[in-house]
Amino acid sequence: MQKSLLLPYFFVVLLSTSCAQNSDKGINIPKTLDFTADLVVGDLQNPWGMVFLPNNAILISEKTGKLILFSSGKTTEIENPPEVYNRGQGGLMDIELHPNYVENGWIYFSHASPEGNDKGGNTAIMRARLKNNRLIDQEVLYKATPNSTRGQHFGSRIEFDNDGFLYFSIGERGNRDVNPQDITRDGGKIYRLHDDGNIPKDNPFMNEKGAKTAIYSYGHRNPQGLTLHPETGVLWEHEHGPRGGDEINIIQKGKNYGWPIVTYGVNYSGTKITNDTSKPGMEQPFYQWTPSIAPSGMTFVTSDKYPKWKGSLLVGSLAFQYLERLEIKDNKVVYREKLLDGLGRVRNVRKAPDGYIYVAIEGKGIYKLTPK
Repeated sequence: MQKSLLLPYFFVVLLSTSCAQNSDKGINIPKTLDFTADLVVGDLQNPWGMVFLPNNAILISEKTGKLILFSSGKTTEIENPPEVYNRGQGGLMDIELHPNYVENGWIYFSHASPEGNDKGGNTAIMRARLKNNRLIDQEVLYKATPNSTRGQHFGSRIEFDNDGFLYFSIGERGNRDVNPQDITRDGGKIYRLHDDGNIPKDNPFMNEKGAKTAIYSYGHRNPQGLTLHPETGVLWEHEHGPRGGDEINIIQKGKNYGWPIVTYGVNYSGTKITNDTSKPGMEQPFYQWTPSIAPSGMTFVTSDKYPKWKGSLLVGSLAFQYLERLEIKDNKVVYREKLLDGLGRVRNVRKAPDGYIYVAIEGKGIYKLTPK
């Protein structure tokens, strides 16, 4: 049964104050409401990932480790999900379909895995097939090391590019002074694999002694958004900053995105992490939020169902409990809007094959945005 919510949203004009665009705190009067939010799947606690299957079903991951199939108005718990290390920000996280899912049936998962000799867990990428409401043919494609009992910064989103390469993110696991800048260690990186887990021969650090050769870019903090630009096919990423300095980055092969040597954020106590917001050889963010919104989930609007939003970037906010629409013109963010303001912590936002936008809200469920 669907429930509809009539929800106002707000319009924000941006001012650029640095090399990276910086968010503005001003909010103008509300605009006219032109969509409803319809609850499609209810009674979910932390719907981290979701994908849309060809039969109009939705496969949903709960951070606790449950895998849920929503089909024909009913939810079914899938048997044999991966074992997860459910602590803090870690658990069962993202889901993605193989680009040729109809032919091969592969589904990809990111999860905090306890596999290994060390206590705790770290992010792993696996794939499996779904048959008779059970996961079969499970294969672990990548497991970050070492395990840690820390509960923060597992990442982790998954995305395929137009050439069939598999990208995923792993946060720096709270070890900021070591992991993100060291390419011989996992954490604080974007990775690239072939769909079967093999490492592409043209990955940027294949010839670096001791390097983790799956690394594609480094110097990241905790990336929880990955999506392809609909026109360029380039990978876009967003990541949590500390107090301030959440970032949107355009990911380039082999590049260093600076954390924690450069950042627009400060420690949670208010003390400085560094005096530098830029340095030679380190990439500037396309955009940065200060104060932090705690971004999670990200997608571009490409559907004609939302003509006023077409080309916009949608990002969920955990901290302020809204969905943000960023309008981009001439490679800059020119407007921001708050959507679903106050509905709850937005964990994910995805575009369905039919062009409609679905939003995952913690403690509530999955909402469909229906234009009026």
